[in-house]
Amino acid sequence: MATGKQSDFVLYHEQFYGGQIEVMAQNTVGFNAASAGALTLVAKALKGEYEKESFLQYISNVITRRDLTSVADVADLAMTMEELISVKVNRKIGPVGQTLNSWRKIGKDSKEMSLKLGRLIAVEKLGDYLNTLIKCVEAALEGQTALNYDATGQTTKTLTHTHLVSGLNLMGDRSSRIVCWVMHSKPWHDLMKQSIADKITNVADAVIYKGTPATLNRPTVVTDAPALTDANGSATDTYNILGLVRGAAGVVESEAEDIEFQVVTGKEQLIGRLQGEYAFNVGVKGFQWDVTNGAGNPTDATLATTTNWDKVANDNKDLAGVRIKTQ
Repeated sequence: MATGKQSDFVLYHEQFYGGQIEVMAQNTVGFNAASAGALTLVAKALKGEYEKESFLQYISNVITRRDLTSVADVADLAMTMEELISVKVNRKIGPVGQTLNSWRKIGKDSKEMSLKLGRLIAVEKLGDYLNTLIKCVEAALEGQTALNYDATGQTTKTLTHTHLVSGLNLMGDRSSRIVCWVMHSKPWHDLMKQSIADKITNVADAVIYKGTPATLNRPTVVTDAPALTDANGSATDTYNILGLVRGAAGVVESEAEDIEFQVVTGKEQLIGRLQGEYAFNVGVKGFQWDVTNGAGNPTDATLATTTNWDKVANDNKDLAGVRIKTQ
């Protein structure tokens, strides 16, 4: 058991003790308003491993020409229903242990330990929510060939405004439904450089002064989530840019967080230990989690497996959005 000791701490004798903690280097602000409602985070208690919601599927040719010269029988069109299924992901916190003596030596106590860990855990949870959700929606869209635009076969393989437009084009007359871009910082900065190089009036100068490239009047969530990068070994890495509709994917905090702090005795020193657990559901618009192949409490690799997200919306335009691949 790797319990922290006094020797693990830097002791300041009657000097200023900072209240800051090291947190994730990744941008984790991407939910709700920040993504124009494309990525949502809500709290709702849910039983079991899945949440299932039924919906009426689109009926093809429900309206046709009526023949005024005929009284022939006409076959009924069937109404069919499908299910949107989200899957529950279970997580644990810690356990994290530290000798109480080490906190006393820096003029603090176990309450301070709980406070510092609480702040750190809150940031880590938000990052896990975002990374997991992006992993799921990226995997689901990757499996839909008609919603993927591969820019790596073009003359300019890095992200450009033209590639963004080509991605929007995959949604046809419903391209306006794309309300947000989600991308890694590398293509974001490629787009910024292109805006400056193109010297477009009122665009290049805005990029230089404001530091934000034009993204076709849509907000952009820039985050270095692992699912947005494909490491290709000796070949050039590629990046996945997501153009998402409102409600494209969501996290539901489906079980109350349970955190316990205890003082452990029976050791050479008293130890303060914190451990917790929680769960959340993830779902993608127009898809259902494959409960047979993906099963319950999936691993990260299982969540990122394209075939575990089954398309249930008939029309591609009713799915979560589009995916653009660049270098």
